[in-house]
Amino acid sequence: MPSQTLLDDLVTANHILYHEGVLDAYGHVSARDDENPRQFLLARHMAPGIVTHDDIVTFDLEGKALNANGRKLYSELWIHAAAYAARPDVGGVVHSHSHAVIPYSVTGVELRPVCHVGSFLGEGVALFDTQDVAGDTDLLIRNMELGRALAKKQGDAPVALMRGHGSVATGASLREAVFRAYYTEVNAKLQMDAMRMGKPITFLTAGEVKLRGTDRDPTYRRPWEFWKAQTEE
Repeated sequence: MPSQTLLDDLVTANHILYHEGVLDAYGHVSARDDENPRQFLLARHMAPGIVTHDDIVTFDLEGKALNANGRKLYSELWIHAAAYAARPDVGGVVHSHSHAVIPYSVTGVELRPVCHVGSFLGEGVALFDTQDVAGDTDLLIRNMELGRALAKKQGDAPVALMRGHGSVATGASLREAVFRAYYTEVNAKLQMDAMRMGKPITFLTAGEVKLRGTDRDPTYRRPWEFWKAQTEE
């Protein structure tokens, strides 16, 4: 059984990502089971902003629901299953349809870090296109084969863009994945604003990215507590 803290955090993560505009009626967030790393937790098929503890379902790393009890599941649960199966270091996954991020998935413009809180983007941003794997589809990751292809394309990168669809943000913990999903959106907006100015952009250097990676609270306590408080008002 996962810890109560993890279950609480997963419900909170759903509400935070909705409240902060990263998710709307669509998208989803999951966490690796902290008591059994061969399992992960994800809500049933529903809008993230209204997820409760009773809506959380446990899955194995092949995407099989272990306690669905007839509940409808997300059609793209395979994004999460494949990410956890491919990368033992991943503890949280967020799939969003971020409006600010999608333009980078269809224009060839590289999403790069322009602000310190987006520095993790300097570790790599992958671009996944279902056309390369399956030709014409509805762009959704509806099976484990597509999930594995996405996970392989993402590799060790913290973020993968999905052409015409959205993105996947991963983290060593659920809280890190939420942090990265939020600040991927922020960085995307800031980069777009900078590009509109028509001047060369000074992106973070590799050295700055490396230093930023060692200068952070691994529990993401400060933003998490703030975001959580906002959802509880």
